[in-house]
Amino acid sequence: MRLTPSYLETTIEDYLLTLFSIDYPVKFVTLEHRDILGAMMNLGIKRDKFGDIFIGEEATQIIVATEIADYIEMNLQTIGKATVRLNRISLSEHIKPKDEWDESTVTVSSMRLDVVIAQMYKLSRTKVTPLIEKGLVKVNWKIVDKTDFLIAEGDYISVRTFGRARILAIEGMTKKEKYRIRLGRKR
Repeated sequence: MRLTPSYLETTIEDYLLTLFSIDYPVKFVTLEHRDILGAMMNLGIKRDKFGDIFIGEEATQIIVATEIADYIEMNLQTIGKATVRLNRISLSEHIKPKDEWDESTVTVSSMRLDVVIAQMYKLSRTKVTPLIEKGLVKVNWKIVDKTDFLIAEGDYISVRTFGRARILAIEGMTKKEKYRIRLGRKR
């Protein structure tokens, strides 16, 4: 989906993106997201010049800005211990990752950010507070640095190094006046 004014007609080529399929010996080597990200960063490329890195069962793909596609194609020959070959493919062949969440139900005393994160990641509130104050926590993709920020149903919460989670539902109150919430954590 693209958001453009109704009078402007755009095509996928207008966005100047190139999609690569990464071929490597799958039987002998396993590549992870961090391996590919590290290899790209080691080429001296700024993070804003490449986008999605998708590792699926049937394909591994990466989207880059067209202006650096030739450079990447010539210089990215190994990722980790794997020798790789990049193949340009049409953007229409981009594989959309499935959102897979591990669901759980927990109870919290309040919907404050620090309380929810502590329960979500099984941490003490004293360990969660510095993470929030250092700006390592995002709610709905915006950095939140206040521990008393109130979380609502449907909010996405991301804590650097701990992953992403979502408040799927607030299922009501328990007899002891605690909130029962259903969480989804990104696999």
